Amino acid sequence: MKEVVSITLGRSSRDYEFTTTLLGEEVHVRRIGADGDVARVKALIREYDGKVDAIALGGVVPAFKVGRSTYPHYEAQEIASQAKISPTADGVLLKGTLERWTVARAVAKEPGRFNYRRVLVFSGVERYPLAEALSTFNVELRIADPKIHFGLPVTLSSISQLDRYAKYAMPYLADKPYRRLHPIGKGTSHDPRLEKDCKWADVLAGDFSFIRRYAPQDLKGRTILTDDPSPEEIKDLKARGVHTLITLTPKISEERPFVSDDILEAMIMAVKGLRTLDEAAVLAIISEANWEPNIQRLTEDHELDKFAFVIHPLSTRFIYNEPRFRIFKHFPQRLVERVAAHMPPMYLSRMTGIKSEGTGKEIEGILLTLGATPRELMRRPTSFTYRRLIKAARISERMGAKLMGLGAFTSVVGDAGITVAQKAAIGITSGNSLTVAATLEAAKQAVKLMGGRVDSGTAVVIGATGSIGAVCCRLLAQAVGDVICIAPRPERLLALKKQIEQETPGAKVTIATNADAYVGRADLIVTTTTALNTKIVDIEKLKPGAVVCDVARPPDITEDEAAKRPDVLVIESGEITLPGNVDFGFDIGLPPGTAYACLSETALLALEGKFEDYTLGRNIDMDRVKEMYHLSKKHGLKLAGLRSFDHYVTPEMIAEKRRLADERRRNLGHPLDAGDEEIHSEMPFAVGAGR
Repeated sequence: MKEVVSITLGRSSRDYEFTTTLLGEEVHVRRIGADGDVARVKALIREYDGKVDAIALGGVVPAFKVGRSTYPHYEAQEIASQAKISPTADGVLLKGTLERWTVARAVAKEPGRFNYRRVLVFSGVERYPLAEALSTFNVELRIADPKIHFGLPVTLSSISQLDRYAKYAMPYLADKPYRRLHPIGKGTSHDPRLEKDCKWADVLAGDFSFIRRYAPQDLKGRTILTDDPSPEEIKDLKARGVHTLITLTPKISEERPFVSDDILEAMIMAVKGLRTLDEAAVLAIISEANWEPNIQRLTEDHELDKFAFVIHPLSTRFIYNEPRFRIFKHFPQRLVERVAAHMPPMYLSRMTGIKSEGTGKEIEGILLTLGATPRELMRRPTSFTYRRLIKAARISERMGAKLMGLGAFTSVVGDAGITVAQKAAIGITSGNSLTVAATLEAAKQAVKLMGGRVDSGTAVVIGATGSIGAVCCRLLAQAVGDVICIAPRPERLLALKKQIEQETPGAKVTIATNADAYVGRADLIVTTTTALNTKIVDIEKLKPGAVVCDVARPPDITEDEAAKRPDVLVIESGEITLPGNVDFGFDIGLPPGTAYACLSETALLALEGKFEDYTLGRNIDMDRVKEMYHLSKKHGLKLAGLRSFDHYVTPEMIAEKRRLADERRRNLGHPLDAGDEEIHSEMPFAVGAGR
């Protein structure tokens, strides 16, 4: 039987011994802690030198390898030099290989495990290979060496910063006591200097002695990468709420499952009869022993599926509404608008209580915002918005979301989500499929309320070649038969007309670049533009009793303009009442439980478990519009009451508008539509109108 002793500056209260088998050879391992007493460690090494097959230097590294440089520590070297006969192992070579292997295997078993997470590495100079391996996954990195070594109020955020730090710090620390580098000794009290960093992080990585010294009591939801926690310490981590424990060394024994790299390295040297190890030998042994990292789920709490949704302020007024930025109302508006556009995506709130009526499944949402108004989004290159949306997707993924929806102008910038989807690791949707379905359903209800007929008449779509406008034209051609498509680019209009005539033979399709000549005979006008500071519709030219469904955000028709024609009904695009006891955690400008259709599509996909790219690009698939309609029925999403300028449309409002429309027709000498002479007191109406 081979004998290995681990002599460490660590606590004697953690001492243990066990016997196990490695590569077919029995090995007896004993750990002896010296409680930080350097003289005792030296004496113990001299005592066991020549009596054991290998000595592990527990928690003592004679030379730190950071990048391409090696930095000695004189006290550690003096400790290691006490052994004259037995080979010594510091674990550095094995550590460098196993840490990279652990990260690679953890990702292979669970792709995306570290992507864009917040990672705190306690000591980058001790765990350089681990920090470097984690940094390849676009993590938000904090390396705590300056706080631990010098008590400075800063951390490092990249491998290059760690390289520069080591260049200046390690020569200075070389002749300082080893306790400046590593928490050793009897002390068990919690050191609060990394409290905020631990709360910030999703992943804590480093020697377990750092976890004991610096990690707070509350570790709920965290992932920990460490080396050799005891069974009792693993139970403690579970009690503190740790979600996942990943050990950097393989499980080698039932009695003592995990040991540190120096002990494992000493065991190899003892079994193989080696005085030194090289990389080739380490790689061969890892392969021969079939070592794998151990991944344990310590908490099995059921986690709700999550989605994320991105919004942005429609004007500077919305920026001032946020308490954190209320002070900026005293600054020049244009300056605030320009500066806010450069802000990174920000977390706003957690959306809770969304629960399917059909399946009982409950989900959560994450609400994020950009700082840019529509004017800023439209005046800047698409790459400006792409960068922020891609970062938002990474934040969403780190927070556990599997799908992200694009709200308002973020869904129409550039290629309408395609580029963002290519760069994101989670599903992306613009929400436009359900937006179309909800818009046309709201328009149908509004036309009926105003005394019109859905299956006859004329519909005008302004912004017809956009992603929402085009599919509205195609569906209206099937439902109404006479559709007029308005957009500024004639070549796109010609292509759209050809597509509609192929899909719906017999439909009457008119195309034009200006709406003025056509809105006067339309029963329904749908506006879906992204134009700013431009008059889209001359409301004075509209037909008495016409319905305008304004999908644009900001709206194409203002309340002041609509007031000029009280006989015309202007409604917002169809908003959705989500199922369940919904709390958005933030005022999105709609009544409680009511959401814009683009947000509702994202929630609906999460309820259905469709965490994939869905509505992207400018060509919306009509089959997906229909699928959204059917899924909304399945899960209990309902069209909210029709709204006009933030107010629900009431039967009394409709009655008055119909009366005024009849009066205007008489004054203009137009014949009354069938049924217009009498306004019925009982008419069909959308649920929710009485709110």
